[in-house]
Amino acid sequence: MLSSPDLSFSRTLPIVVFNQLGELLEQMAQTVEGATLVLTEAVLARICIPVEWQRRRFTLVVSEQFSVLLLGNFEQGEQGSRGVGGAEEQGIDSALNARLTFNLEAIASFLHELRDLFECDSYTHQNLERYRQIIGPNDATLQSKFSLLLLEYFLTQPNQEIIAPPSPTAPAVYICQPVEDALKKQVSQERLLNQVTTQIRKSLDLPVIMATAITQVREFLELDRLVIYKFEGSKVKTQQYQSSTNEDNGKRSTSISVNNQSLVKDYQQHGGYIVYEARATDAITCVLNYTEKNCFMRTSQCWEKYRQGFTLAVDDVEKTYALEECLLNFLRESQVRAKLAAPIILEDKLWGLLIAHQCNEPRQWIDSEKNLLIAIAEQLAIAIYQAELMQTLTQEKQTLEQRVIERTIGLRDALLAAEAASRLRSEFLATISHELLTPLTYVIGMSSTLLRWPLGELSQRQRDYLQTIHDSGEHLLEMINDILDLSQIEAGKTALNISEFSLVNVAENAVESLRKKATSEQINLNLDLQIDPRRDRFTADAERVAQILSNLLTNAIKFTPESGNVTLRLWVEDDTAIFQVEDTGIGIREEQLPLLFEKFQQLDTPYRRRYEGTGLGLALTKQLVELHRGRIEVESTISIGSIFTVWIPTQAMRVLS
Repeated sequence: MLSSPDLSFSRTLPIVVFNQLGELLEQMAQTVEGATLVLTEAVLARICIPVEWQRRRFTLVVSEQFSVLLLGNFEQGEQGSRGVGGAEEQGIDSALNARLTFNLEAIASFLHELRDLFECDSYTHQNLERYRQIIGPNDATLQSKFSLLLLEYFLTQPNQEIIAPPSPTAPAVYICQPVEDALKKQVSQERLLNQVTTQIRKSLDLPVIMATAITQVREFLELDRLVIYKFEGSKVKTQQYQSSTNEDNGKRSTSISVNNQSLVKDYQQHGGYIVYEARATDAITCVLNYTEKNCFMRTSQCWEKYRQGFTLAVDDVEKTYALEECLLNFLRESQVRAKLAAPIILEDKLWGLLIAHQCNEPRQWIDSEKNLLIAIAEQLAIAIYQAELMQTLTQEKQTLEQRVIERTIGLRDALLAAEAASRLRSEFLATISHELLTPLTYVIGMSSTLLRWPLGELSQRQRDYLQTIHDSGEHLLEMINDILDLSQIEAGKTALNISEFSLVNVAENAVESLRKKATSEQINLNLDLQIDPRRDRFTADAERVAQILSNLLTNAIKFTPESGNVTLRLWVEDDTAIFQVEDTGIGIREEQLPLLFEKFQQLDTPYRRRYEGTGLGLALTKQLVELHRGRIEVESTISIGSIFTVWIPTQAMRVLS
């Protein structure tokens, strides 16, 4: 802060008078020959500044012949309309402490302080340092000339109250008119924002939303141009070129996305490009597809402010970018005199900018305009998020559908291959079984014949050998029949022979047929009939039911130790016959139960090799039960025993016509 002894002028001034003095300094600078720097606080609009600088206003003229500084500070809490990124309405009642100095040390000190606000590698920082070095003593003639202009200004200014009291004769409508106009404008602004919000909720077409929104906002704010700037790397891709022209009033709005590879490469190099544009007339320069120039790359501090939600308001680019020659020339080429930029932030990331342009003259941006642009940018961020989400969901849906198709094809192929393999295996087993039956029939038949010969013609050893051959043939025949039955069932060629029969007789016959085997194994075989004689008659395939019981009883005897018990129980519930085979055998481990009814599976137990087999008995039993639309379950405990329970519903008799 400059001290009073360094100043030639110091007093409290209304902001209107302060601004007029600044304009007087600018006029004076135009009469100075050579390189002359004229700066105002507008140069700070695009950088982060300390709080004390936010209340500070200044006009600075620096040259080798003439240098002067007009500096003002608002009281705590006050801020005028020519502020940094000025967004407030001008208030003639605002006042500040103004000081004017020609002191070269004070001016150099101010330049040094101003320079340090900018990044060391920025053009502004370098140019401020260069001008600080060229400050020289003021030319006496020029300083006298300015003093006369200043004196003339104060002498010609009438004595006016800062705030003129209202006239008692003035109509009340004029007093309320500004308030009424402000309310109307606010209502219109809210209506516009509601229209944009409604469109975003109803539509997922991002290009249409973008183009429509910027067209409506441009017309409402009476802008020369409104654009959407997108940073390279943002996820959402816009659609192909779309253009809409309103011939009335010469209004035009255009939106585009670039698919040209050379332009995309250029965008990746520079960082971003303009993807949507709305212009008032065709006479305004089109900036669609414009990319960042090299001169933008030194403004990283400004981009960081955007990421934090900063809104940039530049009333006059000629003043704000006075020290950025490259950038200023670019804005001149693009026909930009004033601009207002609001960030489009998506999930805490800077997606792009919504930028309003005034092309031919400066424009003082007010709070309502700034707030509307911020609100629209927020709504556009929502639209972009919706589009991203929909794009992601669509891609995931397509990927999932493709995976489902591929998986379905794979499963179908695997199923067809499995069915083909199963069919070939069944056909092979059936064929080989039929081929085995013929020689096996001879073995069994001839051994039976020889066993019937008188004892004198054969020795006891010969008879024992023949008995072994006969028993082995019978066992082999039993296994072959199981294989044939299972193959027929799996091929769908087995039909049930439904008839009415006695459940008691089937159960008794099954037990008696295995009584001899059980006795030889020293196992007690029991029959427990829990059936009402009136419900003894049942309709099913009697032969297959007998086969089911025989398989279960044989399996129970096989895995029951000596002196053990095997019991067959029978009862009827409703129209279902229930058979239960319980043994006191070795039991089955729980992890082996799922394998119990699988084909060609033999559980690993101490009794596995006691009886040779194919592992088809229980698998065939399950198939026969399910052929009757029944079910089979097993409960087992190691070293205690197992219980197999079969439910077979009564079958409908087939009537032959």
